[in-house]
Amino acid sequence: MTNLDAPQVKAFSFGGGWQSMAAMVLAATGEIDYRTFLMANVGDDSENPATMVYLDHYARPYAEEHGLELVLLDRVMVRSKETRTLYGELTREGSKSLKIPVRMSNGAPGTRSCTADYKIKVIGRELKRRGATKDRPATVGIGISLDEIGRANKRRCEPYEQIEYPLLERGIRRIDCARIIRSAGLPVPPKSSCWFCPFHRPEAWHDMRREEPELFEKACQLEELLNARRDSLGKDHVYLTRFGRPLRAAIHPGVDTLPFDDTDPGCDSGWCMT
Repeated sequence: MTNLDAPQVKAFSFGGGWQSMAAMVLAATGEIDYRTFLMANVGDDSENPATMVYLDHYARPYAEEHGLELVLLDRVMVRSKETRTLYGELTREGSKSLKIPVRMSNGAPGTRSCTADYKIKVIGRELKRRGATKDRPATVGIGISLDEIGRANKRRCEPYEQIEYPLLERGIRRIDCARIIRSAGLPVPPKSSCWFCPFHRPEAWHDMRREEPELFEKACQLEELLNARRDSLGKDHVYLTRFGRPLRAAIHPGVDTLPFDDTDPGCDSGWCMT
């Protein structure tokens, strides 16, 4: 069989959250035409621990039961064959990496490359391994729901892919995703993201401090490590929130919530938090 005769590659970018799990249920029931789900793993030490637990206890068994392919893809360096994680890269001794969108002193997110390096390129390599090319691009499903329509942006396609939004096209909202998941007898998964992501909303940080204090402390220590390095370089401090203060002070235990701010754009790529 030549490359031109081979079936076109088709896969769903699986993030481990509500939208991705709803898409898997729709695929299992034949409502959308996806049999392969690819998850770019930013690292077992980087992804929300609850997401990894859900993956092992529910997503993997459900996919297997319904004949779906769910593949976790690590970031493996081409030359050294070393597997890297985002947290490991941020904390590696001597590293000056700031791949995550840390907040600058004015609250604006800095430049980031985490999505490109740990999501887009990782999945892209697998798509090309399966036969995707510029002439025969893979069809890639992205889990953006109708209430997040602003995150959809087909102009960001790579040459070897064409993007589809099956949830968006069907008018499915985030709340509908929860209903779809429960209809399959599954619990709704936790929100997927790196546990130290600067795009967390204030209420997410408060929840972490209250419900997962050890993880919150680890996030504080990461922020402190990044700023200790910036001190040695003579650079301004950066933060994991938009408040221009250290995480420990910005998310104070005496305050349960902060005003909801829907002007914060968050991660608009569609590759994360789905």
